[in-house]
Amino acid sequence: MNNFVKGLFLLVFMGTAQTVFGWGMTGHRVISEIAEAHLTKKAKKNIQQLIGNQKIAYWSNWADFIKSDTDPELQKTGSWHFVNTTGNLSYTDFVEELKQSPENNLYKAYAALRDEAKQRKGTLEQRQQQFYFIVHLLADAHQPMHVSRAEDLGGNKIDVTFFGRKGNIHRVWDSDLIDNEKYSYTEYARVLDFEKGNYEKYSQSTMEDWLYESHQLANEIYADVAKDNNLSYTYIYKFKYPMEMCLLKAGIRLAKELNEIYG
Repeated sequence: MNNFVKGLFLLVFMGTAQTVFGWGMTGHRVISEIAEAHLTKKAKKNIQQLIGNQKIAYWSNWADFIKSDTDPELQKTGSWHFVNTTGNLSYTDFVEELKQSPENNLYKAYAALRDEAKQRKGTLEQRQQQFYFIVHLLADAHQPMHVSRAEDLGGNKIDVTFFGRKGNIHRVWDSDLIDNEKYSYTEYARVLDFEKGNYEKYSQSTMEDWLYESHQLANEIYADVAKDNNLSYTYIYKFKYPMEMCLLKAGIRLAKELNEIYG
């Protein structure tokens, strides 16, 4: 892969093509900020060797920025951000579809990256990029429209209005629901992660469990938007709290993963 610094030049495109960003800019930063608060001392030290004193949140959107890179190896990573399955599956059938799914999706790419990162091999640049992808993809696993259906591109083809503005249901979940709350990413992390015991409460499960939670919420989203695609206050009332639980769980579980990989 090309030098990771190339990705920084893509910051100029932050205001465009929001539907390609899982959780949007703010959501990924919220998740990273929550995770950083739950790292062990050893994990913090080893991560610091990769990124210096910079916040994890600074790198949380790197995996989206590099989608526009001309390097063919980086362009192959676009499919790593989502996994498609049939809708309304039982847990057993869902896990079976994950196992039978193509190699280049979120489920299998994340597992491969995790294994590679645990080996602590490769150049500094390679290990940095593994870290950036792990941070980003674990968050994407908790965005329900990234664990959805191929026929509508994860909701990108389902048109809606959000307070009168035209968009699609994928964008609503990537960014609109979060941005509507008007918090900075650090504020949002603090107001969500306020209870002691969150780490023990939400980290005792597997990647398959986490993806199935997203699958179940995606089913609810699909059913709801089929009834009404004109979204405003009622939609926020229904889905604000489920969305916030996704962010919180993603942050806690990212901490768990980073502690196990780098601790």
